[in-house]
Amino acid sequence: MSDIRVFDSLASLEAAVGETIGTSDWLEITQERVDQFAEATGDFQWIHVDVSRNAENPFGGTVAHGFLTLSLIPTLQKMIYRIENTKMGVNYGLNKVRFPSPVRVGKRVRATVKLVEVVNSPQGARATMQVTIDTEGGEKPACVAESLALYIFN
Repeated sequence: MSDIRVFDSLASLEAAVGETIGTSDWLEITQERVDQFAEATGDFQWIHVDVSRNAENPFGGTVAHGFLTLSLIPTLQKMIYRIENTKMGVNYGLNKVRFPSPVRVGKRVRATVKLVEVVNSPQGARATMQVTIDTEGGEKPACVAESLALYIFN
């Protein structure tokens, strides 16, 4: 596992603005995970779940849902950094999300996180992270997103 970066205060988080925080370990995308995501969301499009139709699929096999790839951000971020001395941290939303290339089942993905901005407000500190999810051996990222989190420090 990669080294996890620890931020223990608002000041330490603010000092890292503009930095690439780190890169996660690889995570394999299995057909089981894709099928479970389809079950949870009701998205059973055949390119995700019908392995028998691979010959018709322009991607050469079943692929993960784009939103499945996006939903892995919290899991991958936990491998990269953690924020300590907070009362809580919550998902605040997303700014921009793109899926430049598909993730084929059986491939591995990893995320690289760059801290773009920290805005302190009466609500708490809102951090904007640029998250780039790459597929092992891929030429283009699978997902690029600006992820926002709100941290309330002690």
